[in-house]
Amino acid sequence: MPDSFATHLLSITTGRTETVTDLTGDCEQFLARVAHGRDGLLNIFVPHATAGVAILETGAGSDDDLLAALQTLLPADDRWRHRHGSPGHGRDHVLPALVPPHATLPVIGGRLELGTWQSVCLVDTNRDNANRQVRLSFFG
Repeated sequence: MPDSFATHLLSITTGRTETVTDLTGDCEQFLARVAHGRDGLLNIFVPHATAGVAILETGAGSDDDLLAALQTLLPADDRWRHRHGSPGHGRDHVLPALVPPHATLPVIGGRLELGTWQSVCLVDTNRDNANRQVRLSFFG
């Protein structure tokens, strides 16, 4: 049983374009406030049916490559049965099957344990909803 549980809700504005938003700094700030040097787990959860959480390199083109791959796999056209919203919006509802709405990461000594080039990212292809929430929860 964990000694500690803390949670925090981030409000993120992604805009009206498909985006990969780096949340690593937000995760680190949250852990600095609540982990107090303890080991544990950080859970990142997006309570939306059209967004996901990915662990990937950012800033060197991988984030753009991910969006391009998602456009290839999930084209924004009229093939989707889910048809409300902007044209092709049904694809956004399939996204969480490929980019899950959650990730759980190790925290060692109060710090997020990521690889050298890894970042925690919100992936949002839904141009109809620019306001997102991300729940950070620490168990330690």
